[in-house]
Amino acid sequence: MGLLQPDVGHRRGDGETYLKPIGKAVTVISLVQAKAALAAAEALETPVTLMSAPGAAANVGAGWFDAVVSLARDAYPSVSVAAVLDCGDAPGHALAALRHGFKFIRYSGPNQREIEEIAEGYEASVLTERPDTIELESDVDDVAILDAACRTWLKNSCE
Repeated sequence: MGLLQPDVGHRRGDGETYLKPIGKAVTVISLVQAKAALAAAEALETPVTLMSAPGAAANVGAGWFDAVVSLARDAYPSVSVAAVLDCGDAPGHALAALRHGFKFIRYSGPNQREIEEIAEGYEASVLTERPDTIELESDVDDVAILDAACRTWLKNSCE
């Protein structure tokens, strides 16, 4: 069972469950992939979580991932979507993502409890592990193929 399934929350160090991402996760590395995920979610009338690639905060940054998510949301405004930026084990990237406004980050590095406490101040949640996710082929830009893969993945979570 993945962390992003509707009945699962994130547990803080004190055991309390709080903020929950929504829907099944799709790892996206481009705007085409993000739009395909949201198109599939719209067709299935289900929420979805857009997950960045592992360590993406260090590679593309919070601003880039936020822009991709925002553009995809603009194209599919009826879809309920959450975004999770993977910050790896870099506390500086985790803090930058929180300051940027991400409500969900993935972080598992030094000073874990301190990062979680700071996240609480931003009303954000820290996932320590990557959830179950589909990772779309990076060299495929055929929207029909991406949409079909996302529909299959998301449909399994709707049943």
